[in-house]
Parts: sequence; structure tokens; C-alpha cells
Amino acid sequence: MSRTRTALLAAMALVAGASGTALAVNPADVGAAAVPCTVDYKIQNQWGTGFTAAVTITNNGAAKSSWAVKWAYAGNQQVTSGWNAKITQSGTAVTAANESYNGTLATGGSTSFGFQGTYSGTNAIPATFTLDGVTCNVDGGGGPTDPPDPGPGTRVDNPYTGAKVYVNPEWSAKAAAEPGGSRISNQPTGVWLDRIAAINGVNGGMGLRDHLDAALTQKGSGELVVQLVIYNLPGRDCAALASNGELGPTEIDKYKTQYIDPIKAILADSKYAGLRIVTTIEIDSLPNLVTNTGSRPTATPQCDVMKANGNYQKGVGYALNKLGDVANVYNYIDAGHHGWIGWDDNFAASATVMKEAATTEGATVNDVHGFIANTANYSALKENNYTINDNVAGKSVRESKWVDWNRYVDELSFAQAFRNQLVTTGFNSGIGMLIDTSRNGWGGSARPAGPGATTDVDTYVNGGRYDRRIHIGNWCNQSGAGLGERPQANPAAGIDAYVWIKPPGESDGSSSAIPNDEGKGFDRMCDPTYTGNPRNGNNLSGALPNAPVAGHWFSAQFQQLMTNAYPPLS
Repeated sequence: MSRTRTALLAAMALVAGASGTALAVNPADVGAAAVPCTVDYKIQNQWGTGFTAAVTITNNGAAKSSWAVKWAYAGNQQVTSGWNAKITQSGTAVTAANESYNGTLATGGSTSFGFQGTYSGTNAIPATFTLDGVTCNVDGGGGPTDPPDPGPGTRVDNPYTGAKVYVNPEWSAKAAAEPGGSRISNQPTGVWLDRIAAINGVNGGMGLRDHLDAALTQKGSGELVVQLVIYNLPGRDCAALASNGELGPTEIDKYKTQYIDPIKAILADSKYAGLRIVTTIEIDSLPNLVTNTGSRPTATPQCDVMKANGNYQKGVGYALNKLGDVANVYNYIDAGHHGWIGWDDNFAASATVMKEAATTEGATVNDVHGFIANTANYSALKENNYTINDNVAGKSVRESKWVDWNRYVDELSFAQAFRNQLVTTGFNSGIGMLIDTSRNGWGGSARPAGPGATTDVDTYVNGGRYDRRIHIGNWCNQSGAGLGERPQANPAAGIDAYVWIKPPGESDGSSSAIPNDEGKGFDRMCDPTYTGNPRNGNNLSGALPNAPVAGHWFSAQFQQLMTNAYPPLS
């Protein structure tokens, strides 16, 4: 698998835990012959508010008599002193230029320098480095010498780059039938394979082959991504009854032979080798093993069972292994969201569980192309009116009731930081992140225009936050939500794409018990009268009334999402 990602591969070395050690990338692993320069940035030591770093640059272009390396920090890092380079900083932008004695940099030559800095919060690795204006650690420096796109069956660094994305005709028709729905009915959304019957189609609807055949038509002569949701684990979603599945906790063999194996057989058909097939692997499974088990107040007996039998890890590992054998499949594991695993005791532990799953049942980290955050959730992409580092009336934003000591306030900062944690835990440094923005726009008249009043930290946060949920643990058919950023490739450092994996207008779960043959139960979190549980701080659920069974069309929600879209719909 090619690993030369533009976004965040630039780091070449990522912080490995509190010790400050680093995992370096071998240039040979990233197509060094086509890379004009490499920058190896390593955290050597890190403590409460400070760190030291070592940087090695290698020039693969023409010989130089002087040089300057530039990068920008995503956080509040400040360089305080340096050696073997003249280092200046303006805002987040840093420039390191040669000293008089080390300006010569031959073709293939390297030089090193170091510095000391301060930080608070997360000490994220810079996303991109340039040497004399040329982007390092990427093929051809992002210029006109970039190699041509590989042919069918060869994975590219980011499957979304230079590609259209499949528009599901079934969803598109439902969206277009709604008043005003034609404004978004041409947007690409995920195809959910949420039960065995979905492989061949349910109630006369399209099956997997039907979708892939339609994708070939949409593809034409260009590149096209098809987004599939692999979602049928044994004992699925042990903490949310609305999305329970058809397989019992012990039915791992049925999952393998009747679900994953048939999907793999279809995806491996040479007819579809020219498609880029992105799989979102098992939403809301692995983080449950961290947050909803054992002695935690959020624990459920069902999650304890799944942790004990290991079938979540086995199922995910089997899916990664089998689907990863198909050369044009790109596996992205679900990574929860910041309001779930952004706390200190969940963050690294979740990455560890994901590594366990990715190295079982024959899978390896090479079967993982990336991770996806905020799938089918509502967490705001970027909170602009406050940051995790703000202090109000003598209190940190982290002390507010809304943030509640989380390390992150939005999905973009979380996804970028969690990517670093995943690499530290042992995943390849070329992994990319996806963020589901289908329902996290939070626009409309309720969208704050600026920060809240500084009378106290809760007033400040609540007055400025875009996310208008009652509690960040609320997840079902949320009142006031809007469409988020439209799907797009390479929107930010480390992010392969913003995607609409959850098709807007499809219910999260029914507001009251509705008999069904899909294995989906009734979860009180979908009942607007429910006063909550420990997972949402015993608050009202914030759910819309009159919702149908999960996955079924919910017209009232679709209309609300369009009304509250941000960016607004034209």
C-alpha cells in the first residue's frame, strides 16, 4: 500500500506517548525517489509545558548553498531557543534557516538542527513542511512532476483525491422528492450494509452489485469512490438498542461466512477493479469496549459480554483482513467522536483497542488505510468562538459543564490529534482521517455569531458553542441539527475528506417501540420525553418526535437539516 500522503505524513515522525520518543518513517517506504525532500521531525523530550525537538532535512533535489525549512503549528506551540539553525516564529508559522556554517546541502545530503519550545494542550506534529518553498515528504512536492495516477487495483494515498464520489440513486430519489431537496440530492452518501439481506437488496431495493454497477456508470472515464458501511457485528452496538443488529453476541462464524465473505467475493470481482471502494468498518463498536464496560457508570451488561468474548475485535480484524486483500478497497475503522473518547482515560485506550482489532484474525495495520470520526453523529466540525485553552473568570474552558474536562471541543481538532495517537500506538504514519459532516452544521437562527459573555465559564461556552445539543452524549435524531460541510477531499491537514456517510434524512431510531424484522430495538434516547442516563448526564434526550425505525426515511428531520444547514443552502 502506498503511504505518501500529503496530509500529516509530512511529520515523518510522531510523538510516541509521554516519553517523547518518536516513530520514524523510512523514506524508502514512501517512494523516496520521487520525493524532493524529507523532513524528519522528532520530539525528543516532553514535559508538562515544554518540549525539545530534533529536525533532520534531506535534500533530494539540486544542491543548495543555503536553505530554509518552514512549517506551521496547529496548536499554541512557541519556539523559545534553537541550535544549528536560525529559527524565527510569527504566530503559528515557523522558519528555520541555515547558519553560516551549514548552508551547503548536496543532492542526497542531510543536515540537522534542534530547538526547545513551550505548549499547552496537545503538542501536535506539524502537518506540512517545505524546503525553499517545495513541499517535502510527498511525491513530486505537489508540483507538476507528480507521478500519474496508478492504474486499477493500485491503492493511492488518498482515494478521494481527483475522484468523484458515488451518489446513491435510492437516497437521491428520496431527497429529491422532498420540497427543496434537489439542492442536495446530488451529494454522495454512504451505502449501509447493515444486515446480511442488504448484500442482495431488501424489499426489491438495490443490493451491493446493483450499487457497484451503478457506480461504474457514474464513473465514466474518470475516478470514482464508492462508500460502503460494513455494519453487522455480533452483538452490534452494545450500548444503544436502536442500532442493535441481527446477530447475537456469539454468532461470529455467521458474521464471517454469511456476511463478510460474500461482500469480499463481490468486491473482488475484476469487473469492479477500477472503482475506489472505501469501507467504513463497524461503527460504534470498539470504543464501547473502553467506555461502556466494567465498573464505569456508563457500563452495560451487553458491552461486558462483548468485551469478554472478544468478538468485536475478531469481527473487525476478520473484515479488515478479508476486505484488505482486495487491492482497490480502502478500509477506514470507525473512531467514535470527541464527545465519546476525547477524555484522557478514553483517548489512548481506544487507540489500543483498535490496534488489537487490527492485528487479529490475520489482519495487520497495513489493512487499515485510515479512520473515520463522527460517523452518524452531530459533533461540530470546528468551534470558532472558544478553544480548549481559553480561561474565563479564573476557570479553564475544560471546567465548563459542556466540555466537562474533555481535551477537545470539536471534531477537527480531535481527528487530527487522534490520528497522531493512532500512529503512536502502531498504525502506519500514512493513515488519513475522514470526518462525517452530514449533520453537524448547526446553522440557522440558533447559530451564535460570536463568543458568549465572560461572566463565567459556562455562560461563555454555552453562549458561543455552535453545537446546540442539550448534552454532548445525545445522539438520536437531534433537534436543531443542520447539514454540515459538503463532501470534499483534502479539506485540512491529516483529513482525507469530509464525507456524508450517514445519509441525511435517515432516522437514528424510533421515538417509541415499533415492531420490525431488522433486529433494531427501541432506545429511550430516541424518545423526546426521556430524562436520560449516565451517558448523557441524565439530561433530556433532545430527540425529535415521531421518528421511524433506524435507517428509515424521516421527512421532518430532513427538512430540519436543510433549514439549519451550515454552510447554508442556496
